[in-house]
Amino acid sequence: MEGPQRKRLRLASYDYSQPGYYFITICTYVRQQILTSFVGADLCVRLSLENIPLHWLWELQGKFPGIKIDIYAVMPDHIHVILVIPGGHAGPPLQEMMKWYKTQTTNAYIRRVKGGGLPPFQKHLWQRGFYDHILRNDADLAETRQYILNNPLKWIQDKD
Repeated sequence: MEGPQRKRLRLASYDYSQPGYYFITICTYVRQQILTSFVGADLCVRLSLENIPLHWLWELQGKFPGIKIDIYAVMPDHIHVILVIPGGHAGPPLQEMMKWYKTQTTNAYIRRVKGGGLPPFQKHLWQRGFYDHILRNDADLAETRQYILNNPLKWIQDKD
């Protein structure tokens, strides 16, 4: 007996290694609010090597030369980022980069849990897959940047 088919997340005919701006959202498994250790009560991101999601986001640029982080927001249960793949990129597609990122952050998080520095997570750190949107023009890029910038404030307002 066959189980339900998962919805295909990527455009079937699109080459995700080609140059462009990509809006990415990665959510924690079952939306656990375990990233609160890395953001303050007002959702201001703490900039340090101890900030696992950010540290590995910046390491992504070193691992895959030419890749740029345009803007990001770390929230209690998800991360938004605009990733820029430059022209002439001969590296792996977006999916491989996100797989690497999720592996590195999970391993670092587990090390900190074992050291008593972070609370454990339930089953997995990240949900399977990730959301992406190919930003096709300047208006789309500007609107997405504004969405990311407003996301922490919207989160706080929604809680009130």
